[in-house]
Amino acid sequence: MAGEQVTLLDFWSSPFGMRVRIALAEKGVKYEYSEQDLRNKSDLLLQMNPVHKKIPVLVHDGKPVCESLIIVQYIDEVWKEKAPLLPSDPYERARSRFWADFVDKKMYDFGRKIWTTKGEDQEVAKKDFIDSLKLLEGELGDKPYFGGETLGFVDVALLPFYCWFYAYETIGNFNIEADCPKLITYCKRCLQKESVSKSLKDPHKVYDFVVMLRKMLGLE
Repeated sequence: MAGEQVTLLDFWSSPFGMRVRIALAEKGVKYEYSEQDLRNKSDLLLQMNPVHKKIPVLVHDGKPVCESLIIVQYIDEVWKEKAPLLPSDPYERARSRFWADFVDKKMYDFGRKIWTTKGEDQEVAKKDFIDSLKLLEGELGDKPYFGGETLGFVDVALLPFYCWFYAYETIGNFNIEADCPKLITYCKRCLQKESVSKSLKDPHKVYDFVVMLRKMLGLE
């Protein structure tokens, strides 16, 4: 689509923003990246997402689209000529949305609890996190991607959390690969795709960022 303007309002370490970056990379969409200061929110962010006041926001020809999974679906519908992310079959599409929603409801909350709690609360969060990953591992099975042979909606929803795993493991003192070897093998395989590797951030930089947040919360 010649002449269109695409801007992504985002924050570098956000797994939700990384979803949008992967989707745009898969579709080959050129866009302007606008890093946001989440402690001092810009007028543009407040104007484009007045309801939640959160990133990511995709601004397409002046029109904002908010919430990461909704943005990814929008990208899939607008730039539908290349790399479909959702299946064409209604039932398979519903399954994809179910598992992406599962990732949305579990990964961030349980992961955040791992690095914001200590003691028994942290142990519970670690168990909940691993249990959720095991369910995802079961759904993945022996397929290369959740949707089958090509990268799709559930992969885009889940993979950004992989660069947060090192922070969770280091702070929580546990090993995800020991419990979920197939899922880690899958994540490493997906990183061989340029659309994924260029969209995800260095796990050690994410860890340093989380340590800084923990210090601000008085946990370090």
